[in-house]
Amino acid sequence: MSIQATQLSKTFGTYTALAGVDLNVERGKLVALLGPSGSGKTTLLRIIAGLEYADPGSGRILFHGEDVTDEPAGKRKVGFVFQHYALFRHMTVFENIAFGLRVRKRRDRPSRSEIADRVNRLLKLVQLESHGSRYPHQLSGGQRQRIALARALAVEPKVLLLDEPFGALDAKVRKELRRWLRQFHDEINLTTVFVTHDQEEALEIADTVVIMNNARIEQVGTPQEIYDRPASPFVYQFIGNVNVLRAQALAQAGAHAANPGTLHADGQVYVRPHDIEVTPHLPGAPGIAAVVRFIHAAGPAARLTLEQVQNRETVEVETSRVTLASLDLKVGDLVNLRLRQAHSFDDDYAI
Repeated sequence: MSIQATQLSKTFGTYTALAGVDLNVERGKLVALLGPSGSGKTTLLRIIAGLEYADPGSGRILFHGEDVTDEPAGKRKVGFVFQHYALFRHMTVFENIAFGLRVRKRRDRPSRSEIADRVNRLLKLVQLESHGSRYPHQLSGGQRQRIALARALAVEPKVLLLDEPFGALDAKVRKELRRWLRQFHDEINLTTVFVTHDQEEALEIADTVVIMNNARIEQVGTPQEIYDRPASPFVYQFIGNVNVLRAQALAQAGAHAANPGTLHADGQVYVRPHDIEVTPHLPGAPGIAAVVRFIHAAGPAARLTLEQVQNRETVEVETSRVTLASLDLKVGDLVNLRLRQAHSFDDDYAI
């Protein structure tokens, strides 16, 4: 089931949550809405679900070509999973999953045996088939979120929407559950949109990432496109770590090992920490002269914090531990920095 949203605007009093947003989600894709708090991603998700409505006269929502703009949430056949599970504490896991089926009108309600079969299939699908008789308080956070997902799927939704589904979980459980969600999605092949503020989460599991900022969409693309070819300074700085350096200082230092593109009037160059090469300082050699201020070598890669000699601004560098050992660096050492790859933007860049 594809989703098409066109020219959606939403205001709350004087606050603009969405400003003419267009979004297309292809059938069967796993799409992440990613952005900082207040960017409009949850509002967009809730309007798709029918839990909120766009401003009068603003935009349309289509599911596979069918206009559902004015349909209430109950008629859109959307599965919605919240951050905080929203499970009924007084019901067993089995009863929680079956709830949406049992409250249907009699003519639409499956038989008891059909409900039992569907719930048991879902318990197996979320790998919790032995937990049907337990209560939510007897489950871990990750297990509760999987039950919330099973409950959303029980009503056989056309699309699945998840609002910060792993936000209440600790880092280790988040990693385990998001990998499970990717595998789970590949099994069910249901069009899924999820909201997150976690860049790593979006880049790891989504087919398509939608970057939102200030009530608008900044960029849409695959995780690799978003990371390697950011469309704006905001996207560059929001996705992954980045250094923002002065183009004039770089030109004077001859710091470019690779052409970063034309240096425009905004006077800034964007470069990832792993795209900076550290070499011993040699007088007259091209590169940015910098002083090592901090070395963090615990982990698979080494992270260096350096201070540019010319303007005393900070630069972050990531390198391998092997390279770090070969340089034999110490805090206070003077080095040269050369950019393997960098990027700059026109003052009048537009989305």
